[in-house]
Formats: sequence, structure tokens, C-alpha cells
Amino acid sequence: MTIAHEFPVVKAEMLIRRPAYEVFEAFVNPEATTKFWFTKSSGRLEKASHVKWDWEMYGVSDIVKVKELRKNEYLLLEWSSDHTITEVTFTTRDEDGTFVTISHSGFAGAGDEIVLQAIDSMGGYTMVLCGLKAYLEHGILLNLVADKAPDAHVQG
Repeated sequence: MTIAHEFPVVKAEMLIRRPAYEVFEAFVNPEATTKFWFTKSSGRLEKASHVKWDWEMYGVSDIVKVKELRKNEYLLLEWSSDHTITEVTFTTRDEDGTFVTISHSGFAGAGDEIVLQAIDSMGGYTMVLCGLKAYLEHGILLNLVADKAPDAHVQG
């Protein structure tokens, strides 16, 4: 299989009907992020920080390095496990709306492996944005990440 682009980029996008400062804060503050993404964090995202995120139900964790942070506008993260890059852009639509774009790139491997990683990434980030929307707009915890693969949960 041949991939036309050397570095495929996947993208997930969603309008969140909340101000940019609130949406941004939900991504950098683990008190909020644990409501729609991972279950545990070693700390808040800050420029040049290295933060460990845990998905306890699956028994996995990763360390993200904050390569760039522009408050209420942009996050650039590098994942330690595979050195892929995630960009999160927060675009103000009006005083109560923020369009969030998550781009993920840097996948490695043979063609089929890259395609599978990209598809998994797009699905995962789409779930993250749907969970974020439900949480910020309606105060609902959907448990999307945990419920995606209930048979993969670590038995305690």
C-alpha cells in the first residue's frame, strides 16, 4: 500500500457552545478533562510541562509534553509512547461558541499500520469532542472513552 502523503494528518472538529476560555480550561485542567477523556493526571498542562495521563480502566498511561501553549487559543502536545503530535485549536465563533479542531500526525510504520493508527485516532478524538460537548454544554458525563471497549477493562 502506498500513502500519498508522507505524514498523514487526521482531524476531528466540533462546535462547543461555550466561551473559548472555558473550553480551553477543560483541556488544561485535569479536574475537567477527567470528566471526558482520561481518568487521572499528574498535573495541569502548562508550557514545557510533562504530564502523565492515565486511562485506569485499560491499565495504560502516557506522558504528554506541552510543546506550545497559547492561552484560550492553541495547544501543541507530543506523546511519549509514539512521538506523535496533537494540535488543538480553539477558534472563537461568538461570545458563547468555540470551534475546536484537533489534528493528530506523525504516525509511523508500514502503510496499513499508519492507516489503522489514523482511523483509531480520528475515532478517539471524535469521542473526546463529543464527551466534551456533553459535559460543558449539558453537565452530562457520557463515559464514552471507558465504554468504547468495555471488554478491554483491566480487572481489579
